Formats: sequence, C-alpha cells, structure tokens
Amino acid sequence: MTGEIERLDRTAAASRLAELPAMLDAARRAQANARAPYSRFSVGAAVLAGSGAIYPGCNVESASYGATICAERSALVGAVAAGETTVRAVVVVTPTPEPSTPCGICRQLMAEFGPDVIVLAASSVSDVVLMATLGALLPLSFGAANLDEAAR
Repeated sequence: MTGEIERLDRTAAASRLAELPAMLDAARRAQANARAPYSRFSVGAAVLAGSGAIYPGCNVESASYGATICAERSALVGAVAAGETTVRAVVVVTPTPEPSTPCGICRQLMAEFGPDVIVLAASSVSDVVLMATLGALLPLSFGAANLDEAAR
C-alpha cells in the first residue's frame, strides 16, 4: 500500500485483500442490526484480526450522544474481548454512494494497532471502496510513544 487513499471498485479491492468479501458480508450483516434511531445512518464494520478471524460490529446510538459507539470501535472491542492482540484490516460499510471513512475517534483507537492497519471504507449501495493504511488516514497520531516521552 502507498501512503495515499485509493478509490477502487470491490473487485479491485478484493484482489488486494483476499478476505474482503467475507469482511464485507460480516459488515453488511452487522449494518442490518445497527441501532441508529437519531441519525438514521446505519453503519456496519468488520475487523480482520491477526489470527485471521473476522469480528463484526455496528453503531449503537444513545440519546446521550457521547454514549454512542461507532461500528468500527464496536468491532475492535469485540476482537479484543475475544483475545485478539493484532489487527490486519478494518472495513466500514456506510449507506452512502461515496463511502464514509472512519471518524477521528475510531481512527485513534485503530492507531493502537499500528499505522499499517489497512482501512477500507465501502458503500452498501454502490461498488465504491476507499482503501488506505491507517497511517495515511491519521498521520502523526498520538500514541504510547507520546506518553513514554512525557514520562522521561
């Protein structure tokens, strides 16, 4: 992967990440379970862990907006709860013709797993996929190294 965001169709993206069809299937099934009564923006996600297992997630909204959890973080939490310690890729599926990329909070949590995590944003209503590394989506991220520097 380059340090750029690439716009691909699903076939081209799947040729770059063989697990993408299974991840998209898991993310779309999770998207159908999203709880989005306020935004009406149902999102699904799937995490490809280092073990090869795929973990789905969906957004769950709350009237207290700060308590809302995004699909990507939901999937990441599920992977960690299952004992996973590494993440290879994250896919997020949104109901927009042009895919929506993960929000800043989701990107920050993904940063815990390294800048080489592959992030794919896909549409559930078109064939468009955006593909990038987390490092391209969140350059100069805050992380453990920043905390270590402060402790010195």
